[in-house]
Parts: sequence; C-alpha cells; structure tokens
Amino acid sequence: MDDRHAIDKFSRLKNALARAGFPAAPIAPLVETPLSTRRRVDLGVTRRGAELSLGLHQARGAEVVDMQECVLLRPEILRLLPPLRGLLRHLEALRRAGSVIINWLDEGPDIVLRLDAAFTGPDRTKIIAFARAQNALRISIATGNDEPEPAIMLAPPVISFAGVKVEPAPGAFLQASAEGEAALVEAVLAGLPKLTKKSCIAELFAGSGTLSFPLAQRARVEAYEGHAGAVAAQDRAIRTQNLAGRMSIAQRDLHRRPLQPADMAGRAALVLDPPYTGAAVQMRFLIAANVPRVIYVSCNQDALAADATQLHRAGYNVLNATPIDQFPFSENVESVVVFGKGK
Repeated sequence: MDDRHAIDKFSRLKNALARAGFPAAPIAPLVETPLSTRRRVDLGVTRRGAELSLGLHQARGAEVVDMQECVLLRPEILRLLPPLRGLLRHLEALRRAGSVIINWLDEGPDIVLRLDAAFTGPDRTKIIAFARAQNALRISIATGNDEPEPAIMLAPPVISFAGVKVEPAPGAFLQASAEGEAALVEAVLAGLPKLTKKSCIAELFAGSGTLSFPLAQRARVEAYEGHAGAVAAQDRAIRTQNLAGRMSIAQRDLHRRPLQPADMAGRAALVLDPPYTGAAVQMRFLIAANVPRVIYVSCNQDALAADATQLHRAGYNVLNATPIDQFPFSENVESVVVFGKGK
C-alpha cells in the first residue's frame, strides 16, 4: 500500500470524528492488513444459456463480473472457483441467478449455495461429490430466501475465537481476514478500563463471538445479538466449553427492541459492533445508561459520525481511535473508537 492510500483511510476516520465534534481526537496510525488473506467472499452467479458467470457484482449495477483473479482473496478460495463453476453449471437448481458464500474456517471451506430453483436429488449427489473432492467442511443449500440447510458435512465447521472453538451458522458473518480480526480485537481490549473480578462488560451486536470470547478473558460478558444462528453458535460454545460462569448470550433485535438503561447500568464498559447502518435506535438508551467507557467498532464512517455525535453531546471524549484497513483498494475502513467520560 502506498502512503497516499494510508493517508486517505486515516483521513476518513479523522473527518468522521471531526464531524461528530471531536476535531482533535487522538488517532493511531492505520493498521494495514496483507493482501491474499481475505477469508470470506459473497459471490453472485448468473446463467445465460451455456454461459455461466461467478464473481462480484459490478459497481452500482446488477451485472456479475466473472472472477478469474483477485489479489485480496486467500489462494485456497481462488483455487476453489474453477471446480465450483463446474458444479454450478450442472445443477438444476440454478436457472438464472443465485449466490455463493464461502467462509474459510480453521480447517477449510464452509459454503452456502443459494439458488433460484429447488435442489433435486441429482443436484444433492453432485454437491456431495464436490464436497468430498474439494475437502469442503460443509455445504449448505437454500432456494430463494429460505434458510440454508446442510446438504453435507464432512467435518465440524469450526472457527476459533481466543482459543474457543465455535461452529458458526452457514454463511455466518466473519471479519474479512484473521489479521484484521486480530488488530480489531487488540484495539478493543486495549480500550478497556481497569477491571476487577466483579466487572461486567455489555456487548451489543455480538455476532458469533469474535469479540465476546476475547472480552470474557478480561471480565464477565453479557452479549446480545439479533441473528438466531449466531446466538445458537455462541451459546453452544459457551455451554460445551464450560464458560457459562464467564459469559452469556441473549437473542435480541437491538434495532426493534433496544437495551434499556437499566439493562446496562453498572457495567464497566459497553462494546458494540453494529451493522453497516449503525446503532441509531440503541444510542439514546445507551447514553442514558451513563456507562463510563464505550468502545465502538465501525465499518461505516457516516454511521460512526452520526452515533458519535450523540456521545459528544452526552459529554463523552475520544480516548483513542484505531483505523484498520480490512478493505484494500476501496474507500472503506474499519475503526475502533474508545469513548470515555472525565479525564
């Protein structure tokens, strides 16, 4: 990456915080993640007669651009694409269009095929043969907007967070790369206040546990997440690995049913990693809880600026901020911003 690239990403975070009322916020240098490390990809697939395209959607358009090379993806995922095209070309469930999600977990690929027609018996036979030939941990299938169901699982699809093995739901959200995830976790943990054995951290939009399990090594964690599959994955890991005394996970749509101030009162810190649109509905109640430390993870600088404006009005300061480049060759930047009250 060149210096101009680093400055642009740094400036996006600086400008977002300035718009929120923090023009002098202390910001660490940009953390850059290596190329060829992206472990998650959501691809479009289209069929037009004998022509099949598998790749990313064209910028600001619906056309799928067939992917032959990508400097961002792990080489293992790139090597999977030619045989995947061969499989898709022969599936009756693909009439015109669909999507493919590939998550590269600890031991290999976890794949979701979402196509536009029902999967037939011969389709399932071909998918099973493909999984065995490519050592896929699990392949799940869905028609239209149906929930994915496993067609075959050859080995447990596991990813480790702070040494805790989690079996994510099919197509689960993961941080783009293990290197980016490590930088994000490091920045979040560094932003925690001094903790005691009795300290409790509330975590909002907790997902499958990317931050939950590292946080549980520092204090007791009460995590909240809206997606049922992510909640089930984290809860299963908590129970099977005897962590119930350190953490809990509850299913809650924080956009429709935000946590109330009483739910957050007395917590040593609040950690939140909201979706791209931010946490506008939750922010008013979060501020009313008056928790002394708020650690906000964001991949959308506009949403960050809007939510941080509310924290500024409530008397919070930016203690530190870390930009993390999980999205090379784009204008997007991940950030971890630590807000506190007082000196």
